[in-house]
Amino acid sequence: MSVNQIGLEIPQKELNFKIGSEKNSFPVVVINDSNQFASFQIELIAAGADTEAVGYEWYTISPDVSVKIPPGDLVEFVVSIFETPISGFTGIMNITVRAFSIELREENREVLRINLQEGAGRSQLKVEVPSQKLQAIPLDDVEIPILVGNPSQQTTNVTLTCLDLPASWFPRGNTLQFSVKPGAQFKTSFLCTLPFDSDAIAKIYPFTIDISHTNGLPSQLPCSLDVLPKGALEVTCLPKLQTIPAKRSWKLWWKFWQSTPAIFTLTAANESNLPQKIDFDLENVSSSDYEDFSFEVSPNNAEVEPFSKTDLNLQVSKSRPWIGKAQHLNLLVKANWEDTRVNTIDEVQAIKIVVKPVIPIFLLVVIFAVILFLLGWLSGLNPNNPFPPHKGAVTSIKYDGSGTHAVSSSNDRTIREWNTLGFYRPFTSFDLGVLTEAKKAIRTVRYRPVNNDLVAAGLENGEIQILDTQSESDRPLATFSNQNDDRVFGLEYTLDARTLFSGHGSGTVLRWDLQNLFTNPPTQPSQVKKFDFAINAIALVGQDDSTLAIAGRYNQLVLWNWVNNTVKTIPYPIAGGQDDYIQSIAVPDRKRNLLAAADTQGNISVWNLNTCLQNNSPCQLIEGWQKVHSGKPVRSVAFSSQGCYLISGGDDGQTKLWALTQNGKRISGENYGKVLQTSSFAVSAVDVYLTSKEILTLSGTTEGRVIGQKTDRLFRLGCDRNN
Repeated sequence: MSVNQIGLEIPQKELNFKIGSEKNSFPVVVINDSNQFASFQIELIAAGADTEAVGYEWYTISPDVSVKIPPGDLVEFVVSIFETPISGFTGIMNITVRAFSIELREENREVLRINLQEGAGRSQLKVEVPSQKLQAIPLDDVEIPILVGNPSQQTTNVTLTCLDLPASWFPRGNTLQFSVKPGAQFKTSFLCTLPFDSDAIAKIYPFTIDISHTNGLPSQLPCSLDVLPKGALEVTCLPKLQTIPAKRSWKLWWKFWQSTPAIFTLTAANESNLPQKIDFDLENVSSSDYEDFSFEVSPNNAEVEPFSKTDLNLQVSKSRPWIGKAQHLNLLVKANWEDTRVNTIDEVQAIKIVVKPVIPIFLLVVIFAVILFLLGWLSGLNPNNPFPPHKGAVTSIKYDGSGTHAVSSSNDRTIREWNTLGFYRPFTSFDLGVLTEAKKAIRTVRYRPVNNDLVAAGLENGEIQILDTQSESDRPLATFSNQNDDRVFGLEYTLDARTLFSGHGSGTVLRWDLQNLFTNPPTQPSQVKKFDFAINAIALVGQDDSTLAIAGRYNQLVLWNWVNNTVKTIPYPIAGGQDDYIQSIAVPDRKRNLLAAADTQGNISVWNLNTCLQNNSPCQLIEGWQKVHSGKPVRSVAFSSQGCYLISGGDDGQTKLWALTQNGKRISGENYGKVLQTSSFAVSAVDVYLTSKEILTLSGTTEGRVIGQKTDRLFRLGCDRNN
């Protein structure tokens, strides 16, 4: 027979307790009769008591758990009984004292006989709010339910008072009185009707239920009431029509060219119980016509208190046209309320602004004659002036991400910046001047895809320069190279702009880490890959920037997975000798599975790389076009962002537009190689950008000229969609 390892001693086996007395305590001694350290706990079990049904504790033990004690040592617990285990019970009851240990996995029990007597002082009532969350909407009736339990054996008179909430919310008063029988529970409720005004703002209101009864101590129950939003938000804008400039006195006639802003009054009405902040957005109904307006709302992020109105000032500014008819600016003023849990009324207001020209229409004939005269002198505004900005052949040209600016590189060792709107708008400067002048010819240039604020340039001597287009200095931010006189023919950024690839005439591809460009420019490439042919062009393909398409001499075209360092050759449809080159490759920004390649034999080919990027299947040649530029070399190709248009430039001096299907095939018909521009010199570089309605292209020639063209987008052909 095993010996119990837990000793349990209770000095008194029979005890008399009076409920509510402060002397209802007795000691319990637990002895560690094991051969190891152990901690101990005790609990009391009353015969016939259901603790869960009672819903409260009727005794306390100190300490809750003993510390670990050594073998042979003891710990003394103090048990205090403050309530009867059975509601309303008095008399003799058997109590089992259970001692146990988690470490020893044993227990010991002793039975204690106690006599429970009614005391003069009683414990508190059991009061609770059954609802998990109290919510109320103004003007609606809401009940605050209360459940009161009387654990004593005497009937008690109860008074409940709801404190901290406005008395006006309680149409029947904020005090309840009733009686509760011994051991019983009583359900009641406060009735609230909230006003719809500033006294009932939408928020959480903490309140207290004060509890008193005739047979015990008073107590309090903290609660909260969530007042929900109600009402409406409305915005008005007056007047609906304004002019730029506003009417002014004839005394200021000499400032006739100024464009004073159009001023509107915005009234924000908050007819709700919810504090609000408001700001505004302006949308141009015909944004393709007018994109150069600006606006200001004051005060910005205005606060509108509940049940109040706030007036705001809206100023709309737009440059006036110098000549022609008045322009009509149709705007939608949209109110942005901070909290939209209440209804909004007329949150969008339509306004109209008439922008008057600086020169009235009746003077147009005279001004037109003057303009014709000045055009002969302002040759700097003419893209076809007889003095090309570059003094050598253009080697590369690129739009920025917004299509408003571009950069070009040239054999004259310069990079020039361009305002592309100047190619399509009269009297708008297009040549922004020289960004930098290097020591050697510049073979290629690329915008950094993030922010478009930096430009990478590849030089004839193998150097790579990083330039800041926003800086007034023409000095590069960083210059690095791997091998002298190894001409840079291709540069390609990853989408996050942290990595730059360079392709060289020696057949080398270098990967440069630019993560710490400004603090620690690279001095050595982070990866080097050597190929057995001179490289003319590179481009990242696929969706994860892990594969680089590389093209060059002998009409070689390969895919290099620089992450896994694997190479896959794409069999080019036209075999090439030592004098044959793939001059240019292009990939659409939004469909990077397409690849176009152009060679010196006058051919263009379009590939679908989906299969060969995902597995070992061969790349799919979608279509090959031969002799597309009168049999002369094709020097440059560029895809539109979604791959629906391909632009090519060749030694025949033509810039051509090719319309494609969604699968990359040519669309025959009127746009089967549409000629956008014809020059007397070879076209050596092209790029393309799409506006909402037009296709914008830039061409660079061997004469050193940069020419802009535009044509309508071909939505009816199916690939390009008007979104």
